[in-house]
Amino acid sequence: MVDWKNPPRLFIPGPVKVNEDVLQQLARPTLGHRGKEFSQLHADTIEMLKKVLFTEQNVFLFTSSGSGGWEASIRNCVDLDEAVLCTCCGAFSDKWADATKNCGRNAEVMKVDWGQPTLPEMIDEKLATGKFSAITLIHNETSTGLTNPVIEISQMMKEKYPDVLVFVDSVSGMVGLPLKFDELGWDVAFASVQKAFAIPPGLTVVAVSNRALEKSKNVPDRGYYFDFQQFAKRNKINQTPTTPAIPHIMALNYQCQKLLKEGMENVWQRHRQMGDFVRSWARGKFELFCDEKYASNTLTTVKNILRPGSGRARGINVAEVIKAIQQKHNTIFGNGYGKLKEQTFRIAHMGDITLDDLKELLAWIDEEIG
Repeated sequence: MVDWKNPPRLFIPGPVKVNEDVLQQLARPTLGHRGKEFSQLHADTIEMLKKVLFTEQNVFLFTSSGSGGWEASIRNCVDLDEAVLCTCCGAFSDKWADATKNCGRNAEVMKVDWGQPTLPEMIDEKLATGKFSAITLIHNETSTGLTNPVIEISQMMKEKYPDVLVFVDSVSGMVGLPLKFDELGWDVAFASVQKAFAIPPGLTVVAVSNRALEKSKNVPDRGYYFDFQQFAKRNKINQTPTTPAIPHIMALNYQCQKLLKEGMENVWQRHRQMGDFVRSWARGKFELFCDEKYASNTLTTVKNILRPGSGRARGINVAEVIKAIQQKHNTIFGNGYGKLKEQTFRIAHMGDITLDDLKELLAWIDEEIG
């Protein structure tokens, strides 16, 4: 029987499980969002986020899902007569392309098959036309478990197209995967906190370059809720334009302290170790959906095809295995997303999930599939 007061432990690719110490931060007494106490909290949190993201530029906090970053980047930084190259490699990059069009901007979509990477030479060929003022790029595609070669793409962009703005959805990448914002030369990068930050959903971290902020001054129809100019104005006095999700910022502050104490290189290594472990398990029984060269270190998408010698002629019933593990252990992992449902399944290994957690989950899956 479903009971929202006793939810399952989450190994879905977001929201992920939230530890008790983080939940306690959400229970702190609230603050007035125009008071000095909140300004202190905001300033402290932004300062730590700049270290986490390796940036000396702008960091804003949106009280929204990560999808707010799609709209914000487009409406603030793309003029009505400019064109955007939308690179698509899965469900969420497809949605961003739709959002770009819904914002009334000119979008040209460049698609690859789900599970395939967006490569620098593909982007180069499109940008060589000179048509585009900006590009949308997915750091880590949550629907397929693929990490795009963003370092190579960024190097190519800086060398050949330095005037083209780079917008990056890092929703399931930020914190768990290497991200040095200033070094990469990105203009907008964002992530909601229910992924590798391991906080309940409701807040989005947005890094914005100085040139993107400058560009937004002269872009019409920026809207109200995500207006970079208003965020920059309020950031100067350590506030937000509208009432923020204060408990989430308290939890984010706490998580940033932990991340910086651990060291970001160590955080990335920890995620890499978890990714290696899950991929090794998956290779032994199934197949990986993506080429391992591009497989994510924050989640693994497993192709539902059992290896020869497994004693089974076909893949598992993913929904039934998830149901059984929830009933026995009050824990769930993720089915495939959209058109990949039952063809794949997804296991998160990000945030405060540990290697021991994963060993336990995978043993339970082994027990169910025989």
